[in-house]
Amino acid sequence: MNIHEYQAKQIFAKYGVPTPKGIVANTPDQAAKNAAELGGDIWVVKAQIHAGGRGLGGGVKLAKSIDEVRELASQILGMTLVTHQTGPEGKLVQKVYIEEGADIKDELYLGVVLDRAKEMPVIMASTEGGMEIEKVAEETPEKIIKVAVDPAIGFQGFHGRELVFGLGITDPNEQKKFIDFASKLYRVYMENDAELIEINPLIKTGSGDFIALDGKMGFDDSALGRHPEIEDMRDISEEDPDEREASQYGLSYVALDGEIGCMVNGAGLAMGTMDTINYMGGTPANFLDVGGKANAETVAKGFEIILKNPNVKAIFVNIFGGIVRCDRIANGILEATKMVDVHVPVIVRLDGTNALEAAEILKNANIANVIPATDLADGAAKAVAAAKGE
Repeated sequence: MNIHEYQAKQIFAKYGVPTPKGIVANTPDQAAKNAAELGGDIWVVKAQIHAGGRGLGGGVKLAKSIDEVRELASQILGMTLVTHQTGPEGKLVQKVYIEEGADIKDELYLGVVLDRAKEMPVIMASTEGGMEIEKVAEETPEKIIKVAVDPAIGFQGFHGRELVFGLGITDPNEQKKFIDFASKLYRVYMENDAELIEINPLIKTGSGDFIALDGKMGFDDSALGRHPEIEDMRDISEEDPDEREASQYGLSYVALDGEIGCMVNGAGLAMGTMDTINYMGGTPANFLDVGGKANAETVAKGFEIILKNPNVKAIFVNIFGGIVRCDRIANGILEATKMVDVHVPVIVRLDGTNALEAAEILKNANIANVIPATDLADGAAKAVAAAKGE
């Protein structure tokens, strides 16, 4: 689950992570009122969407008067903001964050993310603040400092010293402030079951203080039960409606750009299925894991969600029956043909528990566009051929 910048900064504030003062607004008049409440003579109007790169997309503007705050808010609210993280379809801006101006002497990057290879959180820092970290990693990877922190010992002084020396911070007072900042950010990450924290830019002011000018946070969905106050921050309008609908039925669904719909049980098998489709010359239209508790209703719902995508030209059902019995999936396929207009070829590979019974169910149903497959490679090849109209 992701949250907005203003929400991330609310969490930062609880841990003493310095941020500029700001107030969220839903209308231009409210934005102007917020600016007056904040005071000062310069403000930043920031679009609030679940994506980075807002400044490059025109979603972050500087205002030097209350009237300009109102004008910029009216321009940004309601716009479809396209960034490198939203995709070409962009995201509708429904909130803006009005923030006080800041004295920016230098811009850095600071983030915390889980390194699955190291099996521990990694703090990443760079002198290239304000730039896309992906671009920095690609073009100048030596400018990214990575410090792994073993959760058994937590953030220690030597972690902080590695960061400040790597960033070239030589002033002892600034070193102390940065290490304190990084230590607090690590606590935010660990104590809230975050998957990602990103501050880009982290600014250094003229007085040598470090302030989170931006804030991005993502959380482990499986841990939200421990954090109801964070779950309350969920903005469902920012989430893909099909992915949200799928989750209500216990389905893990992610939309992709291809032509072959995939329905698989188990994330590993789903990834392998998509890789095999690509290897065979096709492109997957989605990731869909029906999980271990699938029944006829959830399988039918899976078909319904897949077929909402107009680009889908074939569906590959690849089930290895363990907890999920193959006959249950077969009945789900039959149920789907009654509930949904399954107008594309459906290639079905069922193996494992009750696979023979499932094959008999599908054979007796005599559905014209259901094509049996013997194994993964055979199924992927037939799905690619069907999508190409062969």
